[in-house]
Amino acid sequence: MERPNQQQQQGDQVAWWFKILARAVGTIGGLVAMATGVVVCISFSAICILAGVLQIFIGFVAVIFEAPCCCQFLDFTDKIGKFSENRPYWQKAVTYCILGLIPIITCFSTSTVFGSGLVFAAGVVYGLMAIGKKADRDTMLSKAKGDDVELGTTLLQNEQKVDLHVPESPGKS
Repeated sequence: MERPNQQQQQGDQVAWWFKILARAVGTIGGLVAMATGVVVCISFSAICILAGVLQIFIGFVAVIFEAPCCCQFLDFTDKIGKFSENRPYWQKAVTYCILGLIPIITCFSTSTVFGSGLVFAAGVVYGLMAIGKKADRDTMLSKAKGDDVELGTTLLQNEQKVDLHVPESPGKS
């Protein structure tokens, strides 16, 4: 019996360069989030200091998920990296989008928007991967015209012959 994530890996329709793009945006976004999190921590507002600490933590999580090789000095990063690789794209998308919004909502500044915005962008890229490849031109044109070829074929295959006997009306001779 296959798990859903194995099914995703076998029937994956995402181009190799798009996977690399998602990992790169996640890794760079995590590194930038950690760097700008330090800048956000230099503040007199307790909420902004909290947002900076959260941003550093979220950046660290993004780096461990996307590039566990960057943190080889920690023993648990390989397990977390393998766990992350087995997750479906939609789960990564939701995780990165929610984690990217938390510091922005907590303390709105250019540092939080730029740092956490890149983590959010990684979530958007994974969301696009979860949606999948678009259809070919002919399929899109037939859907736009309203010609549902699959439905028409199904209806023709399931058609049953009906023998209706309609009596002649009394007025006809």
